[in-house]
Amino acid sequence: MKIGLEVHVALPTKSKLFCPCSLDDAEPNTNICPICMGFPGSKPMLNEAAVESALSIANALHCRINNSMSFVRKVYFYPDLPKCYQITQMDGAIGSGGYLDIDEKKVMIRRVQVEEDPAQIVREGLLTLLDFNRSGTPLVEIVTEPDIASEEELRAFIANLRSILYYIGVDINKEIKADLNVSCAETRVEVKNVTGIKSLIAALRYEVARQNALVKAGKEIARETRGYNEKKRITESLREKETEDEYGYMYEPDLTVFNISGMRYVPPVYVSKIAEELAKGSDMSPKTIKEMTMLDRNSLELITKLKGKYKMRSIIHAIQRYKKYNEDEPRQDTIEKMISLIDAGKLLAGDAVHAIKAGRSVSIEYARLNGPEIDRVILEFLKANPHVLSEYKKRSKTANLIIDKIAKAHGLHPKEVAERLALILKRHK
Repeated sequence: MKIGLEVHVALPTKSKLFCPCSLDDAEPNTNICPICMGFPGSKPMLNEAAVESALSIANALHCRINNSMSFVRKVYFYPDLPKCYQITQMDGAIGSGGYLDIDEKKVMIRRVQVEEDPAQIVREGLLTLLDFNRSGTPLVEIVTEPDIASEEELRAFIANLRSILYYIGVDINKEIKADLNVSCAETRVEVKNVTGIKSLIAALRYEVARQNALVKAGKEIARETRGYNEKKRITESLREKETEDEYGYMYEPDLTVFNISGMRYVPPVYVSKIAEELAKGSDMSPKTIKEMTMLDRNSLELITKLKGKYKMRSIIHAIQRYKKYNEDEPRQDTIEKMISLIDAGKLLAGDAVHAIKAGRSVSIEYARLNGPEIDRVILEFLKANPHVLSEYKKRSKTANLIIDKIAKAHGLHPKEVAERLALILKRHK
């Protein structure tokens, strides 16, 4: 099985790629002008901020970046493209020949190109409506080689790409769209405009099963473009797959060749490598640190600053507890106060975390009960809540809920409750 992606990412600019129209949310067809409407005689004007953002992405993906770039017209007809061509890039792309690391493997990047988004098609009953507010939105298209070989590698690729984009400043809250190219035999099938990782995985599973069934039955796989139906969770045939020649690519005469040497770009942040360094000599795994900081700049900065001053486990635990009870970003002094209590054996609940955040002193004392007394408290709780045992047999994480409730209700140290509960639950399994 071979999988390739064409990932489309909206660039973080205030205006469109070839005109000054705003990208802010607005009523349909209000952020428009003759250029993004495709009126005859209108001339595109390149947005420099979009080029700088695209350059940052190409650099982060280890691409070869030439001194110049150019644009082409990709000619096709569709209602959302009234001028009958899309301005994009091919040989004059902003970057080519790069790669993205996923664990021990490199997924090669064929090219990173800048292009315009078409208008938005809205279906309402028998009506097909067009909203040109989206037309001309600056996009980067990241085209991979067919190097992805499994569902797990696809997940890892998207996760690592999102992290790179996040640290560059791209809004990753906007769903990433991708065209999925799948080949289980010799023929490549394209699944267009799949939104979000869940849909990508579901489309991949269906398409692999469909192609394998055709191969097993001795039937040919058609070279075609398919769409993903989210409601039915299937792919559906749209049309025969176009060849490059059928798009009639031609040099864009209204845009010159642009010199991009010396342009600014945002330095990349590779969380996987940083997590490896932070984990060295600590009591935490690189995987834990990576998962916590992939999309969290504030946590990465705090961990980096506090490493060596405190135990890594305490740093991670303090940040996790803070974020559990607060939506804002923690300050370093607050986290350091929490760490001192954690190192003293205190597990901080919400009221304590809020008190530390507000600058109030916190004193936490635990009740002193011996083993049999704690057992009695646990057994009384289980007797009063018989459904808990059946839940625990289905999901072992239910034990954490029991520990939390008993510890809070009786002022006990959660660690002591956990140790006694583990022995009791073992007998009930």
